[in-house]
Amino acid sequence: MVFADLFFLFAFLPAFAICYLLAGLAEGNRVKNGVLVAFSLLFYAWGEPVYVILLILCALLNWLFGRGIDRKGKGRTFFLVAGLTCNIAILGAFKYLGVFSLPIGISFYTFQSISYLIDVYRKESPAQRRFGDLLLYISMFPQLIAGPIVRYGTIAREISDRHVGLDDVADGSFRFLVGLGKKVILANQLSGISDQFLAGDLAGLSTAGAWVGLLAFTLQIYFDFSGYSDMAIGIGRCLGFHFKENFDHPYCCDSITDFWRRWHISLGSFFRDYLYIPMGGNRRHQFLNILVVWFLTGLWHGASWNFVVWGLYFGMIVAVEKYTVLRWKVPAVVRHAGSLLLVILGWGIFYFVDFSRMADFFRILFGNAASLTDFTVGSALRSRFWLWIAAVACCLPLGRWMARLASSSRLSGGVLTVSKLVFAVALLCISTALLVGATNNPFIYTRF
Repeated sequence: MVFADLFFLFAFLPAFAICYLLAGLAEGNRVKNGVLVAFSLLFYAWGEPVYVILLILCALLNWLFGRGIDRKGKGRTFFLVAGLTCNIAILGAFKYLGVFSLPIGISFYTFQSISYLIDVYRKESPAQRRFGDLLLYISMFPQLIAGPIVRYGTIAREISDRHVGLDDVADGSFRFLVGLGKKVILANQLSGISDQFLAGDLAGLSTAGAWVGLLAFTLQIYFDFSGYSDMAIGIGRCLGFHFKENFDHPYCCDSITDFWRRWHISLGSFFRDYLYIPMGGNRRHQFLNILVVWFLTGLWHGASWNFVVWGLYFGMIVAVEKYTVLRWKVPAVVRHAGSLLLVILGWGIFYFVDFSRMADFFRILFGNAASLTDFTVGSALRSRFWLWIAAVACCLPLGRWMARLASSSRLSGGVLTVSKLVFAVALLCISTALLVGATNNPFIYTRF
């Protein structure tokens, strides 16, 4: 089951909301937690009926390891190593050996499990005493299949003690609908353009067509992934959970280092805190540490070698930047343009799993094509003109600009509330209309 689906929007979500509200009549959060766990397992089992058992088993093992780590004495390290080994072995067996089909979201909930064990070992968070509450943390459906990676310490207190007000519901619902609009109105429409130029036979692809297809994919993957994160954060807010931001307008970056501080923030901070800094960070072997982290970042995305090359590509750029661009006085416009170009080329590596097709594509991209342009390029630009304009505009921090404008103007709070309500309803109506009769449109990052 995915968020951008009519069944989820108009059947699953209302049913969950009713049951959750009824559970709220009971004192405390235990009954509400039980409802959330039940619906989370149903959500996961909808597409993965067999692997829901694996999810529960992983939660049980990590609960036991966490209790072992919480003990005093030398046994703590043994349980940590055993827990990390078990999690990595399960992830490796399903994701890299190719013996089993890939369970949806296994990379995300495995990393959350690892963060839980490490945080308990470091005594940054207490071990969870109730298995059901740890199962809730690992299986919570808003962020289960495509993140963000939520650290246990971020929501540990809110699992047992959280309160929801009208502002939480209003802000969370608005954030959810913004994410829905990003996915359905922008990402899904852009996918038609990227598939038109990149997914078929490359023999007849023109150089201009290669650039249009790659630009469409660059925008598509951003709105697809950030849209999911917005929806997850929005649902979590409605339930009283405060997930951290996962995107911060990455295409406004002024360096590749800056880009990766803004893109998939939860994954970057995971590798930084649990691998890069313990390896020595900036203090020793910095160049090697960066390459190791980026090798593993690429490997995290899948068993295909193109992801490893993609990771090392950015790792080399980030490492070189430390000694060049970040120390030089380069005009902001030049840094921004250069960074965007490198990011766009990186998405070309990311897109093509087959190295032969990748090589053909980059030859075409840099001019070795049968033609420089063709009529399909002009058609894709003219017929989708407003889509391109909307996509580029939505890469900018429009929300922040609007908030500043509202705070400096004399508009009343009521006018702003009505404006947000009208915008939210418009997003829901347009998204619903586009979903009617649409084929399955899973999020890109559910593959990882």
